[in-house]
Parts: sequence; C-alpha cells; structure tokens
Amino acid sequence: MMTKQKEELLKFYNHGLAAYKQRQWDAAIRAFTKALEIDPNDGPSTLYLERSNGYKRNPPGDDWDGVFVMTTK
Repeated sequence: MMTKQKEELLKFYNHGLAAYKQRQWDAAIRAFTKALEIDPNDGPSTLYLERSNGYKRNPPGDDWDGVFVMTTK
C-alpha cells in the first residue's frame, strides 16, 4: 500500500525528473528539494538534486541526451 507521503514524494520526484530531462535546472532543483523535504533520505532525489545543481553551474553541451557521464571513480 502506498502512503500519502510516498505519493507526494513520487509526484515531486517525477516533476523533477521531467524538468531535468528538459534542462530546466531551476524547476528540477525545486522539485527534488520538495521531495527531500518529505523524505530527506531519498537517494534518487538526492542524486538528481546534486546533478541538477552541477548542470546549472556547468550546463552540458547541446548534444546532451540525458545521460550522466562520471568524471571520477
């Protein structure tokens, strides 16, 4: 059974992921931040918030297809 809290978290996460894929970094950051207010330990929201902040500071090239490329091991 899905709780109301989990439904809200997923709503914000999905909004954030859609914005991320469309390069709308500010919208993605807001959505992932909202998801983390609901569950501060949500790993996927934490990961995409970090990536969104990174891409906001240093946007990917025009050929970016949504794939994250690790630069360190």
